[in-house]
Amino acid sequence: MNEQASIVEVIKERLAAGTLSVPVFHAVAVKLQQALARPDYDIKEVHQLLNADPGVATRVLRAANSSFYSGLSKVSTIREAIIRLGSKEVANLAMVTTQRDLYKSDDIRFNAIMQTLWKHAFCCAVGSRWLAQKVGFGAQAQEAFLGGLLHDLGKLFLLKCLEEVSREESFKGGVIQPVLREVLATLHVEQGHQLMVQWQLPQIYCDIVAGHQQERWDQANVLLAMVRLSNLTCRKIGVGLNRDPSVLLFASSEAQVLGLKETALAELEIIIEDNAKTPVLSS
Repeated sequence: MNEQASIVEVIKERLAAGTLSVPVFHAVAVKLQQALARPDYDIKEVHQLLNADPGVATRVLRAANSSFYSGLSKVSTIREAIIRLGSKEVANLAMVTTQRDLYKSDDIRFNAIMQTLWKHAFCCAVGSRWLAQKVGFGAQAQEAFLGGLLHDLGKLFLLKCLEEVSREESFKGGVIQPVLREVLATLHVEQGHQLMVQWQLPQIYCDIVAGHQQERWDQANVLLAMVRLSNLTCRKIGVGLNRDPSVLLFASSEAQVLGLKETALAELEIIIEDNAKTPVLSS
């Protein structure tokens, strides 16, 4: 148990020293979000950024032509995708497809957890976007989606850190579940927020990552309320690492802030459950 306890201290020490560096973002996806955050952004910049990385461009086109996004005819170029879906949607597709690839590990133990986290992140994103449209904030649906996708980014980062440290000779026995859960639960919000700030992502997403699990939160932040409610719904039905069927969604402050009745909350559960069974872009 001493070895397992010490791995927590090692992680904390290396985080404090800044010696842990693992990939949790794709540079092109981040540059797209940074570009869109500027009030004077140019669609040409979105086009150029994607075309400069054929791998990302290909994944975006494949996603744009999936049953979830496609129109009556297929798009064959990034320009066509931007025209059909809009710059924000295309930038979000770039983030989704590149994030999905990062929730993987060669270690089957860590890979299983990362895949569970990916399902949770994607379902929370879909739920948040649905909520935005449901409560009259359709213009912010894409921001709600991305906020849901990134809210638990700190957990992915910490998992990759744990994986890296566990490969060392002194920790070759692996990481037991209670220790893993302790690290994720106690450190993921702070580390996730630091990463968002470090990568200079828009403040709205930094606020969501920082506030998605705090007991006291900014109830004037409607996007945060959507992500928190979607996250709470995932916990209730067990989409993710934690399951708590005793959660009462209708009694939550998030549901009250958004003005949602039990029928709408039941619909949200169905939306998330359906996407958990066959999540889009999961493979």
